[in-house]
Amino acid sequence: MAESTQPHTVAVTPEAQAIVVDPSTAAIRVRQFNLWYGDFQALFNVDIDVTHGKVTSLIGPSGCGKSTLLRSINRINERLGYVRTTGNIELLGQNILTPGVELTPLRRAVGMVFQRPNPLPLSIRDNVLFAYRLSKGGKTTRAEEDQVLQKALEEVLLWDQVKDRLTRAATALSLEEQQKLCIARLLPVKPSVLLMDEPCSALDPKATLAVEELIWKLRGEYSILIVTHNMAQARRASDECIFMLMGEVVEHSATGEMFVTPKQQKTADYIEGRFG
Repeated sequence: MAESTQPHTVAVTPEAQAIVVDPSTAAIRVRQFNLWYGDFQALFNVDIDVTHGKVTSLIGPSGCGKSTLLRSINRINERLGYVRTTGNIELLGQNILTPGVELTPLRRAVGMVFQRPNPLPLSIRDNVLFAYRLSKGGKTTRAEEDQVLQKALEEVLLWDQVKDRLTRAATALSLEEQQKLCIARLLPVKPSVLLMDEPCSALDPKATLAVEELIWKLRGEYSILIVTHNMAQARRASDECIFMLMGEVVEHSATGEMFVTPKQQKTADYIEGRFG
């Protein structure tokens, strides 16, 4: 495929908010996707399918392109003017790298969780309702907001801990609670896909297990793609696993299969700690 000379100029249409999920179609489908940072090519002909309602982990050594791929799926990389891409990325059957796809509904359909929790400098309540209020144009009632708030916090297993301190600053929460809150902030706008870039890297082992429990609870209702350097976490908390090396996908299989009987020697070498 010829290298493009300009970055994709892209925008999912408003209809994307109401797309009906077809289980026969991958939640995310990437085809022959290449990405350059200036003259440096970071991704090479990436082909993956992310299954509906499953947790898929992206593993591989630092610098192999995991986070670059993740950030391409909600087009964060485009903020860098020197990024160029070719190929296709489909979300629920729609190519998000075509002219006319709008970023606002795309970001509603694809929620992003970062390595370190990033709560807004607002109350717990206002954090959870921030995106929801924007999506409603500020036209919400107190009763409606209360219902949305409680449902989101219950979904992330946080309601019981914070229900009596909703007006307190979100930044006063523990790191585990902040990360759960950041996930809760995504849910009221009803995303179809959750992207998680090492969501447990700043957490201690106990908090890591708590967030893994949450990820496993959310599977089914959401399709989750998670970048992790933690092999034990990938094994515990994902249905499928994708191994990347030097910008290429080496292997994609069921997690149990990859960790017990990997098909590629490079995969076996990485899992067994021979490099990376």
